Amino acid sequence: MLDDLGATLLELVDGDADRPVEIGGVVINDPVDEPVLPSNALVLGVGLQEPSLIAWTLRDLGRQQAAGLVVRAPVPREASITEAVAESGVALLGLTRGASWDQLAVLLRSLLADGDVGVAEPETLGGMPSGDLFALANATAALLDAPVTIEDRSSRVLAFSGRQDEADTARVETVLGRQVPQRYSRLLAELGIFRELHRTDRPVHVPPLPITATESTIPRVAVAVRAGDEILGSIWAAVRDPLTDERTQALCDAAKLVALHMLRIRAGADVERRLRADLVSTALEGGAGARDALDRLGLADQPVVVLALAVRIRRTTEDQSGPRGRARTATADLKDTLEAVQESLVGEAGLATERQRLADAFAMHLGAVHPRSAAALVGDVAYGLLPVRADRGDGEERAVRIAKDFLERIGDRVTVTVGIGPVVRETARLPHARAGADRALRVLRTGSQRVARLADVHVETLLLELRDLIEARGDQPTGPIARLVAYDREHNTSLVETLRAWLDAFGDVIAAAAAVYVHPNTFRYRLRRLAEVADLDLADPDTRFAAMLQLRVVTPPRSHRA
Repeated sequence: MLDDLGATLLELVDGDADRPVEIGGVVINDPVDEPVLPSNALVLGVGLQEPSLIAWTLRDLGRQQAAGLVVRAPVPREASITEAVAESGVALLGLTRGASWDQLAVLLRSLLADGDVGVAEPETLGGMPSGDLFALANATAALLDAPVTIEDRSSRVLAFSGRQDEADTARVETVLGRQVPQRYSRLLAELGIFRELHRTDRPVHVPPLPITATESTIPRVAVAVRAGDEILGSIWAAVRDPLTDERTQALCDAAKLVALHMLRIRAGADVERRLRADLVSTALEGGAGARDALDRLGLADQPVVVLALAVRIRRTTEDQSGPRGRARTATADLKDTLEAVQESLVGEAGLATERQRLADAFAMHLGAVHPRSAAALVGDVAYGLLPVRADRGDGEERAVRIAKDFLERIGDRVTVTVGIGPVVRETARLPHARAGADRALRVLRTGSQRVARLADVHVETLLLELRDLIEARGDQPTGPIARLVAYDREHNTSLVETLRAWLDAFGDVIAAAAAVYVHPNTFRYRLRRLAEVADLDLADPDTRFAAMLQLRVVTPPRSHRA
């Protein structure tokens, strides 16, 4: 990492730069909401300045097996910091003044992106790891003996080589900002450099540009990176002397190789999404391939929480019939009708697109929380695997907060629900965690809540599963409830709904009468009548429980059946 970034951004203050570990991710230090670190994480210590706080953070990161801590230069040279580095084994690095944390995070994640998810063995193009533009920039710089940048069509820096300090202040400013400054872009456009660059596949000489009244840039040589007639970007080398014929040809060859890598990066997004979906699905199913899938996702040997996200399909007015449905206003009915028409126009294709959009947004949200999070759309549900700290017991509560934050961000344009399963520490328990998230999600699909853990809706899931069993066996109401159902059918009465309302109101006649829109005296009469017809002792708690259970799972109201 230090070789790729050179001395432009980072310097090693203390620690072992040759420590044989692979950096597992980039995380920003947050003392308020402590992040869950991937193995061998590089932590960006934004705002860390006090020596005592730096030393404490180093020791805390050592307990979490972090690889390094980056703080803003100049870094205090204190004995306490040196001791903390030696004790924790965490390298301490300094970020040069003038560079932003955002720039550093983007650069580091670009460096670490290769092989993040993908094949177990990295692919190569032209002898270089596929998509590794930084390696290409360094190789090209070695061939030309000059610092090099690789830029896209908008002059944004995609990668750069080492030795940028050998160039000029304009190049350093470009690298730090990851973008060619506007004043230089304007000068290049006025000189016709971009026009010439896009018209030829040969290198273009760029004369010195003024930096100040007395200082100018050193000359540049640029070549377009193209795929057929499409311009993908360009390579820029800061050279003090004209290129030899051999180096000119080397630059042209490098442009062709960079084009292959840029096409691979562009085409790899969809491939990576499909691969990630396969890996997440394989991990959730368990079995022999689950361990390998978690290894490739970077989640092996780490406690995780499974989150299940789904789009809740809105019920039409027919599903909301009954006493409550009949009391709905004409405005509400019209709104539901319009929404139903809109859904029918969108159709399954539009719903599938919306699910994929939400799955991508969900993956991005989880990735911002933890760089090793994984999320993918499997069927009609987007599953997320969120790592949690092994030394904390609040993994599920943290997942709830993250899910609620996501729902707040996407707004109410579409109704989304998130079920959260239990924390699991072994690969073999992942199918159990997925089942827990699915069970919670099933309850949320028909309720008013949008986020819930399995523990929050455990009773509701048991009722739904009991109802499934009864429907599969074809069981019918028995005893007093069966007599009430038969009486209602024969005499066109509503004694079953009267009993249901009374039980739901815990015997409060006034509230129960209001629920079915009748006078309390009428309700009392119906209550006495149903006790006579069904031979039902409403004063007996076991009888009440049996009646309530049958009404819940054998003859549920229409809203529950929907």
